[in-house]
Amino acid sequence: MLSLVLQLAVLGVALAAAALILISFVAFITATKMPHLHQYEEEKFFLNARGQKETLPSIWDSPTKQLSVVVPSYNEEKRLPVMMDEALGYLEERQKYGSDKVRVITLVKNRGKGGAVRMGIFSSRGEKILMADADGATKFPDVEKLEKGLNDLQPWPDQMAIACGSRAHLEKESIAQRSYFRTLLMYGFHFLVWFLCVKGIRDTQCGFKLLTREAASRTFSSLHIERWAFDVELLYIAQFFKIPIAEIAVNWTEIEGSKLVPFWSWLQMGKDLLFIRLRYLTGAWRLEQTRKMN
Repeated sequence: MLSLVLQLAVLGVALAAAALILISFVAFITATKMPHLHQYEEEKFFLNARGQKETLPSIWDSPTKQLSVVVPSYNEEKRLPVMMDEALGYLEERQKYGSDKVRVITLVKNRGKGGAVRMGIFSSRGEKILMADADGATKFPDVEKLEKGLNDLQPWPDQMAIACGSRAHLEKESIAQRSYFRTLLMYGFHFLVWFLCVKGIRDTQCGFKLLTREAASRTFSSLHIERWAFDVELLYIAQFFKIPIAEIAVNWTEIEGSKLVPFWSWLQMGKDLLFIRLRYLTGAWRLEQTRKMN
């Protein structure tokens, strides 16, 4: 009996090792060697207030503003106006920023949330760049908390630093409102993030992040993931380059209209996390110096 149990255990380990080797092989051969940074001709312009085309700036140009705000949006006609009213109202009150109007970049094809944020980052003018979700779940004035967190990281190595908004302090409250199944998915995802990719950041998925211009160009020019798990790879890259990161508690409210389907979205993100780790581990993806967009 003991011999049979031992044989089954050895067989199980062998099958697990074979499965890991097979998954690693699939991850390696399906990986693109470098991030796809192609920009369509139509994505190089925006329409100004007079309805005329103007060329968008580049992240590699010198900054002309103190702050740029990037808001990815897909079918957000109900939630976006509320968020934009709050953001523009706040920015116009802060004279050192001003809003300088809104520039809309229309993408030729759906690049996913990560791809949309990256295109916005690459067309930003600010010394600092804020990522913010279109649902307005995080109150916009909390950018001041991120600014303080960023300043507390000084001196910045090579002018690079990142401040991440965090909802980790609300975890107990959210567990009380979630089903056991969703709570299990949440803990499983957090464990995979910690085990495979990012250490020391409790909430990688909050869409409220402030980056210095140099940190944004370094990380986003190396980004491969374009869907929901892009935040994890972004922070993985930042930690690889030893960019200092502050995690800052922000106010956050659940807003109806989320496009995430809990089980399937988390399954997709789990696969992305595994592939991020395996592709960097096998050398299918390599982190190099910042590249300019072709």
